[in-house]
Amino acid sequence: MINLRFFFSPYKLETFPPTSITPIASQSREREMEGSCSNNFFIALLILLALSSRIKSSSAAAHTAASTSTEFIRSSCSATTYPKLCIRSLSTHASVIQNNPKLLASTALSVTLSTARSTSTMMLKLSQSHGLKPKEVAAMHDCVEEISDSVDELQRSLGEMNNFEGSNFQLMINDIQTWVSAAMTDEDTCADEFTGNAMNGNVKNVVRGRIVNIAHLTSNALALINNYASLLS
Repeated sequence: MINLRFFFSPYKLETFPPTSITPIASQSREREMEGSCSNNFFIALLILLALSSRIKSSSAAAHTAASTSTEFIRSSCSATTYPKLCIRSLSTHASVIQNNPKLLASTALSVTLSTARSTSTMMLKLSQSHGLKPKEVAAMHDCVEEISDSVDELQRSLGEMNNFEGSNFQLMINDIQTWVSAAMTDEDTCADEFTGNAMNGNVKNVVRGRIVNIAHLTSNALALINNYASLLS
């Protein structure tokens, strides 16, 4: 026979209260997480401060360099015939020019060449417009040819400027000075086409104003080239 007292013992099974380890471990983990977050925040803050300092330092250095380049351009342009135009046309290229006389002269040539090309295109279109007098059309065609010659001479000068060789420097600089001077002559000849009262006022003012601007830019470029040549002679 089975002893039922084994199953129905008067004694109760002993129960144990919930362990107190779990809350302590949980609190410990929370403190660790809080400490970890605090450390991460501190590290991130240090990184941000370092980046901010570097950006400010770089910005200050860039500003100083730009100011120095602009002052170099201003000082160099004071030796040209049209200093205000010189400064205005070259200041936007200060980051390229820096404090380099060669880059200053070649940039002046490049700006002049670009302006001459755009003016030549404008004049070609204008010469094909209706309502021009025969004398105006003839003057426009002559001027387009002269400015085209000027563009070629400026382009040759810029190409030579960018390919200087030490042994042939003097010969090359002489060629550049000759070509730039020839470009000025072409531009002056073109401007002379649009003088006198026989020309239409609007056409004369537009064309002559653009040509005179190119001639002044070319004059400034030549002065800067001469200055660069004097530094190396």
